[in-house]
Amino acid sequence: MSRGWCSPERYVQGPGEFDNLKFYTDKFGKKILAFIDGFLYDEFGKRLKALYEEEGYVVNAVAFSGEVTEELIDEKAKEFCEDRPDVVLGIGGGKTIDVAKAVGTKLNLPFLVIPTIAATDAPTSSLSVIYRTDGSHVGEFFYDHSPSVLVVDSQIIAQAPTRFLVSGMGDALATLIEAESTRKSNTPNLVYHKAGGFRQTLAGQAIARACYESLMKYGGFAKTACDQNVVTDALEHIIETNILLSGLGFENNATSGAHSINDGLTAVENSSKTMHGEKVAFGCIVQLMMECAPQEKLEEVLSFCMEVGLPVCLEDLFVENADSNIQKIAEASMHSNWGNMPFDVTTDLVYSAIKTADAYGKGYKEVWNIKHKKQEN
Repeated sequence: MSRGWCSPERYVQGPGEFDNLKFYTDKFGKKILAFIDGFLYDEFGKRLKALYEEEGYVVNAVAFSGEVTEELIDEKAKEFCEDRPDVVLGIGGGKTIDVAKAVGTKLNLPFLVIPTIAATDAPTSSLSVIYRTDGSHVGEFFYDHSPSVLVVDSQIIAQAPTRFLVSGMGDALATLIEAESTRKSNTPNLVYHKAGGFRQTLAGQAIARACYESLMKYGGFAKTACDQNVVTDALEHIIETNILLSGLGFENNATSGAHSINDGLTAVENSSKTMHGEKVAFGCIVQLMMECAPQEKLEEVLSFCMEVGLPVCLEDLFVENADSNIQKIAEASMHSNWGNMPFDVTTDLVYSAIKTADAYGKGYKEVWNIKHKKQEN
């Protein structure tokens, strides 16, 4: 199997980088189509138009909210087909970015990504996650090219609620855990290929390791900085980890169990109360339990989750520990990426792993809370 790699053409990160956006789009032209998160539309729509107020520029800003569905993507591509822009921007969170990538690809145009949160690794990737209108997971659209430019304004990220950053850490937590399993199974990665992916590169594996190491070293400090809405080196490191390292890591290595649990959790009641990375974090615990990982590894992950505030049990995900719920999660997860594990995975095995991960995580949480309460006193 041939090795393959993909990545954005350019990645830029730092305070105030949003104001340099025109520098990056001028390479492509003066007609801009921008998809902006609905609740950010007023603020960023004004900022965007102020950047392009010179004569000759045309900016069409579209507010987006809801789910990324095939129907919506087709509708927006058709709407802008005749009066074609030169470049498509996605400004906001993962779903808005996924719409921009999908519409840009449908129109055969370059797309630039400007995340306003560091909640997922979606900004870096050459794919969009597709849902139904009810929020349940359908699958992915894969593209043959990555974002042309990824512009991350760390000051904007620092002003967002800390929960988004923490969720991004949950998504990033899976990068190495899943990369190690897909390496063992020699699973093709997610780089677009007519034959279905490539073999992992050494670079992809190294980035996955760097992703995990950065989380363990800087995660707690970054959370504190974000709580204070300030930019520090630790926060910059975790922004890069959540967006760039995690994005390159998952796409160039592929996903497996942790993301399968995320997909399964979208099928149960209250799934909309938790974010993607929060579900993935619990999925990491389930996968490690299924792999019979060393106790020190499992407890390192649990300790990290408790430190930054990620879920460690079903209760944290607002999911009742009922056999019917666990069965539903297990069954729904089988339509995802369990086939990328280095051993056969059945619904019964997933059910058992969820059950034990929940019990272990709940017990760990109780001990953690008692220990830290004593320290506070």
